[in-house]
Amino acid sequence: MNQLKYNSLLKLCLACILIFQISCNTDKTIDAESIVQVSNGQLTGIAGNNKPITVYKGIPFAAPPVDNLRWQAPQPPLLWEGVFKADEFCKSCVQNLTREYLYLPWTKEHMIANDVDEDCLSLNIWTPATKTTERLPVLIYIHGGAYTGGSGEVLLYDGEGLAKKGVVVVTINYRVGIMGFFTHPELTAESPNNSSGNYGLLDQIAALQWVKENITAFGGNPDNVTISGQSAGAHAVHVLTVSPLAKGLFHNAIAQSGPWSNRGRTTPLGEYEQLGTKFADTLDVKSLAELRAMSADELHTKSNEYNFRFRPNIDGWLLTDEIANIYAAGQQNDVPMLTGFNADEGSSRASYGKLTIEEFNIMGENNYGEQYEQFSKMYPATTDEEVKTSQLKQSRDASFANMYNWSTARAKTGKSNSYTYYFERETPWPEYPNYKTFHSSEVPYVFRNQHLIDRPWEPIDKELSELMSDYWVNFITTGNPNGEGLAEWPAQESKMMRFSETLKADTILDEDIMSFYEAAWKQK
Repeated sequence: MNQLKYNSLLKLCLACILIFQISCNTDKTIDAESIVQVSNGQLTGIAGNNKPITVYKGIPFAAPPVDNLRWQAPQPPLLWEGVFKADEFCKSCVQNLTREYLYLPWTKEHMIANDVDEDCLSLNIWTPATKTTERLPVLIYIHGGAYTGGSGEVLLYDGEGLAKKGVVVVTINYRVGIMGFFTHPELTAESPNNSSGNYGLLDQIAALQWVKENITAFGGNPDNVTISGQSAGAHAVHVLTVSPLAKGLFHNAIAQSGPWSNRGRTTPLGEYEQLGTKFADTLDVKSLAELRAMSADELHTKSNEYNFRFRPNIDGWLLTDEIANIYAAGQQNDVPMLTGFNADEGSSRASYGKLTIEEFNIMGENNYGEQYEQFSKMYPATTDEEVKTSQLKQSRDASFANMYNWSTARAKTGKSNSYTYYFERETPWPEYPNYKTFHSSEVPYVFRNQHLIDRPWEPIDKELSELMSDYWVNFITTGNPNGEGLAEWPAQESKMMRFSETLKADTILDEDIMSFYEAAWKQK
Protein backbone atom coordinates (compact mmCIF):
# COMPACT_ATOMS: atom_id res chain seq x y z
CA MET A 1 0.00 0.00 0.00
CA ASN A 2 1.57 3.34 -0.95
CA GLN A 3 1.87 6.20 1.55
CA LEU A 4 -0.95 8.25 -0.02
CA LYS A 5 -3.46 5.39 0.23
CA TYR A 6 -2.24 4.61 3.75
CA ASN A 7 -2.77 8.22 4.88
CA SER A 8 -6.24 8.33 3.31
CA LEU A 9 -7.26 5.09 5.01
CA LEU A 10 -5.80 6.30 8.30
CA LYS A 11 -7.79 9.53 8.18
CA LEU A 12 -10.98 7.57 7.41
CA CYS A 13 -10.33 5.28 10.38
CA LEU A 14 -9.63 8.25 12.64
CA ALA A 15 -12.84 9.90 11.51
CA CYS A 16 -14.80 6.75 12.31
CA ILE A 17 -13.17 6.48 15.72
CA LEU A 18 -13.83 10.11 16.56
CA ILE A 19 -17.44 9.97 15.38
CA PHE A 20 -17.96 6.89 17.55
CA GLN A 21 -16.32 8.55 20.55
CA ILE A 22 -18.26 11.79 20.17
CA SER A 23 -21.55 10.03 19.46
CA CYS A 24 -21.37 8.75 23.03
CA ASN A 25 -21.72 12.40 24.10
CA THR A 26 -24.62 13.28 21.79
CA ASP A 27 -28.26 13.71 22.57
CA LYS A 28 -30.86 14.17 19.85
CA THR A 29 -33.38 15.57 22.36
CA ILE A 30 -31.34 18.63 23.32
CA ASP A 31 -33.22 21.93 23.27
CA ALA A 32 -32.45 23.50 19.88
CA GLU A 33 -31.98 26.94 21.46
CA SER A 34 -28.99 25.67 23.48
CA ILE A 35 -27.13 24.28 20.45
CA VAL A 36 -23.98 26.05 19.27
CA GLN A 37 -22.65 25.61 15.73
CA VAL A 38 -18.86 25.45 15.30
CA SER A 39 -16.66 24.27 12.46
CA ASN A 40 -16.56 20.71 13.86
CA GLY A 41 -20.34 20.38 14.17
CA GLN A 42 -23.02 21.17 16.71
CA LEU A 43 -22.52 21.14 20.47
CA THR A 44 -24.13 22.14 23.70
CA GLY A 45 -22.65 23.09 27.07
CA ILE A 46 -23.71 23.04 30.69
CA ALA A 47 -24.76 25.74 33.12
CA GLY A 48 -22.03 27.18 35.32
CA ASN A 49 -22.36 27.55 39.06
CA ASN A 50 -23.51 31.12 38.59
CA LYS A 51 -25.85 32.60 36.00
CA PRO A 52 -25.41 33.46 33.20
CA ILE A 53 -22.16 31.47 32.83
CA THR A 54 -22.23 28.56 30.39
CA VAL A 55 -19.37 26.07 30.28
CA TYR A 56 -18.23 23.98 27.31
CA LYS A 57 -15.69 21.27 28.10
CA GLY A 58 -13.53 19.01 26.01
CA ILE A 59 -14.09 20.52 22.55
CA PRO A 60 -11.62 19.00 20.04
CA PHE A 61 -9.65 21.71 18.23
CA ALA A 62 -7.46 19.30 16.22
CA ALA A 63 -7.50 15.71 15.02
CA PRO A 64 -6.20 13.10 17.50
CA PRO A 65 -2.37 13.15 17.14
CA VAL A 66 -2.07 9.37 17.08
CA ASP A 67 -0.52 6.70 14.87
CA ASN A 68 1.00 8.39 11.79
CA LEU A 69 -0.05 11.82 13.13
CA ARG A 70 2.15 11.37 16.20
CA TRP A 71 4.94 13.98 16.09
CA GLN A 72 3.33 15.94 13.31
CA ALA A 73 1.84 19.41 13.28
CA PRO A 74 -1.78 19.25 14.47
CA GLN A 75 -4.28 18.52 11.72
CA PRO A 76 -7.75 20.13 11.40
CA PRO A 77 -10.38 18.70 13.74
CA LEU A 78 -12.59 15.95 12.39
CA LEU A 79 -16.31 16.50 12.02
CA TRP A 80 -18.81 14.77 14.25
CA GLU A 81 -22.40 13.69 13.82
CA GLY A 82 -25.25 14.67 16.09
CA VAL A 83 -24.86 17.15 18.93
CA PHE A 84 -21.73 16.89 21.02
CA LYS A 85 -22.39 17.27 24.74
CA ALA A 86 -19.45 19.36 25.94
CA ASP A 87 -20.00 18.52 29.59
CA GLU A 88 -16.78 16.67 30.49
CA PHE A 89 -13.13 17.56 30.26
CA CYS A 90 -11.16 15.63 27.68
CA LYS A 91 -8.34 13.48 29.00
CA SER A 92 -5.11 15.34 29.70
CA CYS A 93 -2.05 14.86 27.50
CA VAL A 94 0.45 12.11 28.35
CA GLN A 95 2.40 12.94 31.54
CA ASN A 96 3.05 11.73 35.07
CA LEU A 97 -0.04 11.37 37.24
CA THR A 98 0.24 13.02 40.64
CA ARG A 99 -2.72 12.65 42.95
CA GLU A 100 -1.27 13.48 46.35
CA TYR A 101 0.81 16.23 47.97
CA LEU A 102 4.08 15.00 46.48
CA TYR A 103 5.28 18.23 44.93
CA LEU A 104 4.79 20.84 47.62
CA PRO A 105 4.05 23.69 47.53
CA TRP A 106 1.84 22.53 44.63
CA THR A 107 -1.13 20.71 46.05
CA LYS A 108 -3.84 18.72 44.29
CA GLU A 109 -5.57 21.89 43.09
CA HIS A 110 -2.53 22.52 40.87
CA MET A 111 -2.51 18.96 39.47
CA ILE A 112 -4.54 17.21 36.78
CA ALA A 113 -7.48 15.29 38.23
CA ASN A 114 -8.38 13.11 35.24
CA ASP A 115 -6.59 10.43 33.23
CA VAL A 116 -4.13 10.91 30.38
CA ASP A 117 -4.23 9.89 26.75
CA GLU A 118 -2.44 10.65 23.51
CA ASP A 119 -5.79 11.84 22.11
CA CYS A 120 -6.00 15.02 24.20
CA LEU A 121 -6.15 18.12 21.97
CA SER A 122 -9.20 19.90 23.31
CA LEU A 123 -10.19 23.22 24.82
CA ASN A 124 -12.70 24.46 27.38
CA ILE A 125 -14.79 27.63 27.33
CA TRP A 126 -16.51 29.66 30.05
CA THR A 127 -18.74 32.39 28.64
CA PRO A 128 -21.03 34.94 30.30
CA ALA A 129 -22.61 35.80 26.94
CA THR A 130 -26.34 35.24 26.66
CA LYS A 131 -26.44 36.07 22.93
CA THR A 132 -24.11 35.04 20.14
CA THR A 133 -24.24 38.63 18.90
CA GLU A 134 -22.18 39.77 21.89
CA ARG A 135 -18.50 40.46 21.21
CA LEU A 136 -16.80 39.98 24.56
CA PRO A 137 -13.01 40.02 25.03
CA VAL A 138 -11.38 36.59 25.02
CA LEU A 139 -8.67 35.16 27.29
CA ILE A 140 -6.81 32.04 26.16
CA TYR A 141 -4.88 30.56 29.08
CA ILE A 142 -1.82 28.34 28.47
CA HIS A 143 -1.06 26.11 31.45
CA GLY A 144 2.36 25.72 33.03
CA GLY A 145 4.12 22.52 34.01
CA ALA A 146 7.72 22.76 32.72
CA TYR A 147 6.53 21.57 29.29
CA THR A 148 6.18 18.11 30.84
CA GLY A 149 2.79 18.32 32.53
CA GLY A 150 -0.36 20.33 33.14
CA SER A 151 -3.80 20.55 31.58
CA GLY A 152 -6.64 22.91 30.81
CA GLU A 153 -8.80 21.01 33.31
CA VAL A 154 -6.66 21.85 36.36
CA LEU A 155 -8.95 23.16 39.08
CA LEU A 156 -7.06 26.42 39.61
CA TYR A 157 -7.74 27.41 36.00
CA ASP A 158 -11.51 27.20 36.32
CA GLY A 159 -12.60 30.20 34.27
CA GLU A 160 -15.91 31.02 35.90
CA GLY A 161 -14.57 33.66 38.28
CA LEU A 162 -13.07 35.74 35.48
CA ALA A 163 -15.96 35.07 33.12
CA LYS A 164 -18.29 36.67 35.67
CA LYS A 165 -16.42 39.92 35.01
CA GLY A 166 -17.33 39.90 31.34
CA VAL A 167 -14.60 37.83 29.69
CA VAL A 168 -14.83 34.65 27.61
CA VAL A 169 -12.20 32.34 29.15
CA VAL A 170 -10.59 29.50 27.18
CA THR A 171 -8.18 26.89 28.59
CA ILE A 172 -6.38 24.45 26.34
CA ASN A 173 -4.49 21.17 26.29
CA TYR A 174 -1.27 20.82 24.33
CA ARG A 175 1.17 17.94 23.94
CA VAL A 176 3.92 17.90 26.56
CA GLY A 177 7.09 15.95 27.26
CA ILE A 178 8.22 13.32 24.77
CA MET A 179 4.92 13.51 22.87
CA GLY A 180 5.04 17.29 22.51
CA PHE A 181 8.69 18.11 21.87
CA PHE A 182 10.52 15.01 20.60
CA THR A 183 13.02 15.96 17.91
CA HIS A 184 14.71 13.58 15.46
CA PRO A 185 16.43 13.83 12.04
CA GLU A 186 13.81 11.57 10.44
CA LEU A 187 11.04 13.83 11.72
CA THR A 188 12.84 16.85 10.28
CA ALA A 189 13.31 15.08 6.94
CA GLU A 190 9.61 14.20 6.60
CA SER A 191 8.48 17.72 7.55
CA PRO A 192 7.63 20.06 4.65
CA ASN A 193 9.07 22.83 6.83
CA ASN A 194 12.33 21.02 7.65
CA SER A 195 11.42 21.13 11.31
CA SER A 196 10.76 18.78 14.20
CA GLY A 197 9.82 19.16 17.84
CA ASN A 198 7.72 22.13 19.01
CA TYR A 199 4.50 20.13 18.50
CA GLY A 200 3.11 21.41 21.80
CA LEU A 201 3.60 24.99 20.61
CA LEU A 202 2.00 24.14 17.27
CA ASP A 203 -0.96 22.78 19.25
CA GLN A 204 -1.28 26.15 20.98
CA ILE A 205 -1.33 27.91 17.61
CA ALA A 206 -3.96 25.46 16.33
CA ALA A 207 -6.10 26.30 19.38
CA LEU A 208 -5.69 30.02 18.63
CA GLN A 209 -6.76 29.41 15.04
CA TRP A 210 -9.82 27.44 16.21
CA VAL A 211 -10.77 30.27 18.57
CA LYS A 212 -10.38 32.86 15.80
CA GLU A 213 -12.75 30.84 13.61
CA ASN A 214 -15.33 29.83 16.20
CA ILE A 215 -15.37 32.07 19.27
CA THR A 216 -18.15 34.31 17.94
CA ALA A 217 -20.53 31.38 18.47
CA PHE A 218 -19.85 31.79 22.21
CA GLY A 219 -20.23 35.57 22.27
CA GLY A 220 -16.50 36.21 22.00
CA ASN A 221 -14.65 38.73 19.87
CA PRO A 222 -12.02 37.12 17.58
CA ASP A 223 -10.49 40.57 17.13
CA ASN A 224 -9.81 41.00 20.84
CA VAL A 225 -7.92 37.93 22.08
CA THR A 226 -5.39 37.88 24.91
CA ILE A 227 -2.98 34.99 25.39
CA SER A 228 -1.87 34.31 28.93
CA GLY A 229 0.21 31.75 30.78
CA GLN A 230 2.23 31.09 33.90
CA SER A 231 5.66 29.45 34.19
CA ALA A 232 6.11 27.27 31.07
CA GLY A 233 2.89 28.87 29.87
CA ALA A 234 4.57 32.27 30.26
CA HIS A 235 7.52 31.05 28.21
CA ALA A 236 5.08 29.86 25.56
CA VAL A 237 3.50 33.32 25.53
CA HIS A 238 6.92 34.85 24.87
CA VAL A 239 7.51 32.36 22.04
CA LEU A 240 4.14 33.18 20.48
CA THR A 241 4.95 36.91 20.59
CA VAL A 242 7.89 36.26 18.24
CA SER A 243 6.58 33.37 16.14
CA PRO A 244 5.54 34.26 12.57
CA LEU A 245 3.01 31.41 12.73
CA ALA A 246 1.06 33.18 15.49
CA LYS A 247 0.92 36.59 13.83
CA GLY A 248 -2.57 38.09 13.94
CA LEU A 249 -4.02 35.43 16.22
CA PHE A 250 -3.89 37.50 19.43
CA HIS A 251 -3.89 41.15 20.45
CA ASN A 252 -2.53 41.25 24.03
CA ALA A 253 -0.22 39.01 26.05
CA ILE A 254 0.21 38.17 29.75
CA ALA A 255 3.24 36.26 31.07
CA GLN A 256 3.15 35.40 34.78
CA SER A 257 6.43 34.35 36.42
CA GLY A 258 8.66 35.28 33.53
CA PRO A 259 10.95 34.55 31.93
CA TRP A 260 12.50 37.83 30.81
CA SER A 261 16.24 37.17 30.62
CA ASN A 262 17.83 38.04 27.28
CA ARG A 263 20.83 35.92 28.19
CA GLY A 264 18.92 32.64 28.19
CA ARG A 265 19.59 30.09 25.49
CA THR A 266 17.07 28.14 23.45
CA THR A 267 18.42 24.85 22.12
CA PRO A 268 18.93 24.80 18.33
CA LEU A 269 17.14 22.12 16.30
CA GLY A 270 20.38 20.27 15.49
CA GLU A 271 21.26 19.69 19.13
CA TYR A 272 17.85 18.26 19.91
CA GLU A 273 18.04 16.08 16.79
CA GLN A 274 21.20 14.55 18.26
CA LEU A 275 19.38 14.02 21.56
CA GLY A 276 16.49 12.38 19.72
CA THR A 277 18.87 10.03 17.94
CA LYS A 278 20.49 9.17 21.25
CA PHE A 279 17.07 8.42 22.73
CA ALA A 280 16.22 6.06 19.86
CA ASP A 281 19.61 4.35 20.19
CA THR A 282 19.09 3.92 23.92
CA LEU A 283 15.83 2.11 23.18
CA ASP A 284 17.55 0.14 20.39
CA VAL A 285 14.97 1.45 17.94
CA LYS A 286 16.12 1.71 14.32
CA SER A 287 13.42 3.79 12.64
CA LEU A 288 10.75 6.41 13.14
CA ALA A 289 8.13 3.81 12.23
CA GLU A 290 9.24 1.69 15.18
CA LEU A 291 9.00 4.69 17.51
CA ARG A 292 5.48 5.41 16.29
CA ALA A 293 4.56 1.77 16.85
CA MET A 294 5.45 2.04 20.54
CA SER A 295 2.74 3.02 22.99
CA ALA A 296 2.67 6.58 24.29
CA ASP A 297 2.92 5.24 27.84
CA GLU A 298 6.09 3.28 27.03
CA LEU A 299 7.72 6.26 25.34
CA HIS A 300 6.85 8.52 28.25
CA THR A 301 8.10 5.97 30.80
CA LYS A 302 11.37 5.40 28.94
CA SER A 303 12.06 9.12 28.51
CA ASN A 304 11.67 9.55 32.27
CA GLU A 305 13.66 6.44 33.10
CA TYR A 306 16.62 7.53 30.98
CA ASN A 307 16.17 11.23 31.82
CA PHE A 308 15.60 12.54 28.29
CA ARG A 309 14.06 16.01 28.31
CA PHE A 310 12.89 17.84 25.20
CA ARG A 311 11.83 21.49 25.18
CA PRO A 312 11.09 24.15 22.52
CA ASN A 313 13.84 24.52 19.94
CA ILE A 314 14.91 27.06 17.33
CA ASP A 315 13.61 25.24 14.26
CA GLY A 316 13.69 28.08 11.75
CA TRP A 317 9.93 27.84 11.20
CA LEU A 318 7.94 28.33 14.38
CA LEU A 319 10.88 29.90 16.20
CA THR A 320 13.50 31.50 13.96
CA ASP A 321 16.01 32.79 16.54
CA GLU A 322 16.49 33.55 20.22
CA ILE A 323 13.48 35.49 21.53
CA ALA A 324 15.66 38.45 22.56
CA ASN A 325 17.29 38.60 19.13
CA ILE A 326 13.91 38.73 17.40
CA TYR A 327 12.85 41.60 19.66
CA ALA A 328 16.15 43.39 19.05
CA ALA A 329 15.51 43.16 15.31
CA GLY A 330 11.97 44.55 15.74
CA GLN A 331 10.42 41.43 14.20
CA GLN A 332 8.12 40.51 17.09
CA ASN A 333 4.33 40.42 17.08
CA ASP A 334 4.11 43.81 18.77
CA VAL A 335 1.20 43.71 21.23
CA PRO A 336 0.72 45.15 24.73
CA MET A 337 2.24 42.90 27.40
CA LEU A 338 1.69 42.46 31.12
CA THR A 339 4.29 40.46 33.02
CA GLY A 340 5.79 40.00 36.48
CA PHE A 341 6.97 37.60 39.13
CA ASN A 342 6.41 36.43 42.70
CA ALA A 343 8.62 37.29 45.64
CA ASP A 344 9.66 33.72 46.40
CA GLU A 345 9.68 31.93 43.05
CA GLY A 346 12.43 29.58 44.23
CA SER A 347 10.99 28.65 47.61
CA SER A 348 10.23 25.08 46.50
CA ARG A 349 13.98 24.40 46.55
CA ALA A 350 15.30 22.95 49.80
CA SER A 351 18.19 25.44 49.78
CA TYR A 352 15.98 28.54 49.48
CA GLY A 353 16.95 30.88 52.31
CA LYS A 354 18.98 28.09 53.94
CA LEU A 355 22.47 28.43 52.49
CA THR A 356 25.30 28.55 54.96
CA ILE A 357 27.62 31.56 55.06
CA GLU A 358 30.26 29.59 53.17
CA GLU A 359 27.81 28.28 50.56
CA PHE A 360 26.40 31.75 49.92
CA ASN A 361 29.83 33.30 49.48
CA ILE A 362 30.95 30.51 47.14
CA MET A 363 27.81 31.10 45.08
CA GLY A 364 28.65 34.80 44.92
CA GLU A 365 32.23 34.13 43.79
CA ASN A 366 31.15 31.63 41.15
CA ASN A 367 28.37 33.80 39.71
CA TYR A 368 29.79 37.30 40.01
CA GLY A 369 33.55 36.91 39.72
CA GLU A 370 35.08 40.36 39.29
CA GLN A 371 32.03 41.94 40.99
CA TYR A 372 32.32 39.69 44.06
CA GLU A 373 33.64 42.44 46.33
CA GLN A 374 30.68 44.64 45.50
CA PHE A 375 28.39 41.58 45.81
CA SER A 376 29.63 41.08 49.41
CA LYS A 377 28.85 44.69 50.30
CA MET A 378 25.38 44.56 48.78
CA TYR A 379 24.55 41.17 50.27
CA PRO A 380 26.51 40.78 53.52
CA ALA A 381 26.74 37.30 55.03
CA THR A 382 28.54 37.33 58.36
CA THR A 383 25.82 35.70 60.49
CA ASP A 384 23.22 32.99 59.89
CA GLU A 385 20.37 35.49 60.01
CA GLU A 386 22.20 37.93 57.76
CA VAL A 387 22.93 35.33 55.10
CA LYS A 388 19.27 34.28 55.02
CA THR A 389 18.16 37.88 54.47
CA SER A 390 20.87 38.44 51.85
CA GLN A 391 20.03 35.27 49.97
CA LEU A 392 16.37 36.19 49.60
CA LYS A 393 17.15 39.80 48.67
CA GLN A 394 19.73 38.75 46.09
CA SER A 395 17.32 36.26 44.51
CA ARG A 396 14.64 38.93 44.22
CA ASP A 397 17.05 41.61 43.00
CA ALA A 398 18.27 39.33 40.20
CA SER A 399 14.66 38.85 39.07
CA PHE A 400 14.03 42.59 39.26
CA ALA A 401 17.13 43.20 37.15
CA ASN A 402 16.02 40.66 34.55
CA MET A 403 12.54 42.15 34.38
CA TYR A 404 13.86 45.70 34.06
CA ASN A 405 16.34 44.62 31.40
CA TRP A 406 13.57 42.85 29.45
CA SER A 407 11.27 45.85 29.68
CA THR A 408 13.88 48.36 28.48
CA ALA A 409 15.13 46.08 25.70
CA ARG A 410 11.57 45.52 24.48
CA ALA A 411 10.88 49.27 24.43
CA LYS A 412 13.73 49.89 21.97
CA THR A 413 11.86 48.29 19.07
CA GLY A 414 8.28 47.89 20.29
CA LYS A 415 5.56 50.51 20.03
CA SER A 416 3.06 48.86 22.37
CA ASN A 417 3.11 49.33 26.14
CA SER A 418 4.36 46.88 28.73
CA TYR A 419 3.18 46.66 32.33
CA THR A 420 5.25 44.89 34.99
CA TYR A 421 4.35 43.71 38.47
CA TYR A 422 5.73 42.16 41.65
CA PHE A 423 3.47 39.92 43.77
CA GLU A 424 4.50 39.53 47.42
CA ARG A 425 1.42 38.52 49.37
CA GLU A 426 2.27 35.25 51.15
CA THR A 427 -0.37 32.55 50.91
CA PRO A 428 -1.85 31.99 54.40
CA TRP A 429 -0.58 28.47 55.13
CA PRO A 430 0.39 27.86 58.77
CA GLU A 431 1.57 24.31 58.04
CA TYR A 432 4.11 25.46 55.44
CA PRO A 433 5.21 29.06 56.11
CA ASN A 434 8.56 28.37 54.42
CA TYR A 435 7.00 28.51 50.94
CA LYS A 436 6.01 32.17 51.32
CA THR A 437 4.97 33.73 47.98
CA PHE A 438 5.80 30.63 45.97
CA HIS A 439 5.85 30.01 42.23
CA SER A 440 2.22 30.13 40.96
CA SER A 441 0.76 31.44 44.23
CA GLU A 442 -0.71 34.44 42.36
CA VAL A 443 -2.85 32.22 40.10
CA PRO A 444 -5.88 31.82 42.42
CA TYR A 445 -5.87 35.59 42.99
CA VAL A 446 -6.01 36.33 39.27
CA PHE A 447 -8.63 33.65 38.54
CA ARG A 448 -10.70 34.53 41.65
CA ASN A 449 -10.46 30.89 42.72
CA GLN A 450 -9.36 31.08 46.33
CA HIS A 451 -12.56 29.32 47.37
CA LEU A 452 -11.30 26.21 45.58
CA ILE A 453 -8.26 25.88 47.89
CA ASP A 454 -8.50 25.06 51.58
CA ARG A 455 -6.43 27.82 53.18
CA PRO A 456 -7.21 30.20 56.04
CA TRP A 457 -7.77 33.11 53.68
CA GLU A 458 -8.12 36.55 55.21
CA PRO A 459 -10.25 39.49 54.02
CA ILE A 460 -7.17 41.10 52.46
CA ASP A 461 -6.76 38.06 50.19
CA LYS A 462 -10.29 38.50 48.82
CA GLU A 463 -9.71 42.23 48.36
CA LEU A 464 -6.40 41.67 46.60
CA SER A 465 -7.95 39.04 44.34
CA GLU A 466 -10.69 41.45 43.29
CA LEU A 467 -8.16 44.18 42.56
CA MET A 468 -5.81 41.92 40.60
CA SER A 469 -8.60 40.38 38.55
CA ASP A 470 -9.93 43.88 37.79
CA TYR A 471 -6.54 44.90 36.45
CA TRP A 472 -6.25 41.69 34.43
CA VAL A 473 -9.77 42.02 32.98
CA ASN A 474 -9.11 45.64 32.02
CA PHE A 475 -5.94 44.57 30.25
CA ILE A 476 -7.72 41.70 28.49
CA THR A 477 -10.40 44.16 27.38
CA THR A 478 -8.31 47.15 26.30
CA GLY A 479 -4.60 46.27 26.47
CA ASN A 480 -4.33 48.61 29.45
CA PRO A 481 -4.85 47.40 33.05
CA ASN A 482 -5.94 50.79 34.33
CA GLY A 483 -9.54 51.67 35.00
CA GLU A 484 -11.90 53.67 37.13
CA GLY A 485 -11.31 53.32 40.86
CA LEU A 486 -7.93 51.60 40.50
CA ALA A 487 -4.52 52.93 41.46
CA GLU A 488 -2.56 54.02 38.39
CA TRP A 489 -0.35 51.29 36.94
CA PRO A 490 2.32 53.12 34.94
CA ALA A 491 3.40 51.87 31.52
CA GLN A 492 7.04 52.76 32.13
CA GLU A 493 10.11 50.58 31.75
CA SER A 494 11.42 51.51 35.20
CA LYS A 495 8.10 51.22 37.06
CA MET A 496 6.03 48.28 38.28
CA MET A 497 2.90 47.60 40.32
CA ARG A 498 3.56 46.04 43.72
CA PHE A 499 0.76 43.69 44.86
CA SER A 500 0.83 43.07 48.62
CA GLU A 501 -1.19 43.98 51.70
CA THR A 502 -0.94 47.45 50.22
CA LEU A 503 -0.99 48.35 46.55
CA LYS A 504 1.35 50.86 44.96
CA ALA A 505 3.39 51.69 41.88
CA ASP A 506 7.09 51.42 42.61
CA THR A 507 10.50 51.65 40.98
CA ILE A 508 11.63 48.24 39.76
CA LEU A 509 15.23 48.56 40.93
CA ASP A 510 17.67 51.17 42.22
CA GLU A 511 20.16 52.36 39.62
CA ASP A 512 23.22 51.22 41.58
CA ILE A 513 21.87 47.66 41.93
CA MET A 514 20.91 47.56 38.25
CA SER A 515 24.41 48.77 37.32
CA PHE A 516 25.90 45.92 39.34
CA TYR A 517 23.93 43.29 37.42
CA GLU A 518 24.63 44.88 34.07
CA ALA A 519 28.37 44.78 34.80
CA ALA A 520 28.11 41.15 35.93
CA TRP A 521 26.26 40.16 32.74
CA LYS A 522 28.88 41.79 30.51
CA GLN A 523 31.68 39.69 31.98
CA LYS A 524 29.90 36.43 31.14
